[in-house]
Amino acid sequence: MRRSVSVLTSAAKTTVLQNRLLLLPEAWRVSRAAMAHVFVYGTLKRGQPNHKVLLDDANGCATFQGQGHTVEPYPLVIAGEHNIPYLLNLPGHGHRVAGEIYTVDERMLRFLDEFEDCPIMYQRTSVRTAVLEWEGAPHAPQGPPAAEQTLQCFVYSTATYPPEWVHLQYHHNYDSLGKHGLRYNPRENR
Repeated sequence: MRRSVSVLTSAAKTTVLQNRLLLLPEAWRVSRAAMAHVFVYGTLKRGQPNHKVLLDDANGCATFQGQGHTVEPYPLVIAGEHNIPYLLNLPGHGHRVAGEIYTVDERMLRFLDEFEDCPIMYQRTSVRTAVLEWEGAPHAPQGPPAAEQTLQCFVYSTATYPPEWVHLQYHHNYDSLGKHGLRYNPRENR
């Protein structure tokens, strides 16, 4: 008995794969290679004033991955006339800063660069992040339990700030309505 073997050209295989990908939801069509991890510690976190921009598909795709904190301590201060949280790029000072880990596509990363006024107000740098709790999403790293995992994430920190900011109170976890009494002034109110 003879087996029938179907031979597809490289172009035909590509067309078949593209047609199958069109059936997947938008968030799944973005290739894993095009995704990046971003660590947010301030107004972009869930329950904070700017979180809505991560939920807006017009800005790109952002998927919550889990909770974490910076491996190294950093100064997290609330500064300026609008009480904006800033992660000062001074590794080794301050606290291990708590935040959230997201996987974002290239479009969202470009949007966040613009939203964070990068590279003027913030600079996008890479920081080692310890995973505290992982959601188990498709892009979750494989290997040891979440409590033992670390990964490189982009973070919006600043190396350009007034020298007196180094003497402000350092926070380990930001909440715009926190006990610090420095309520964030949203962009739409400025």
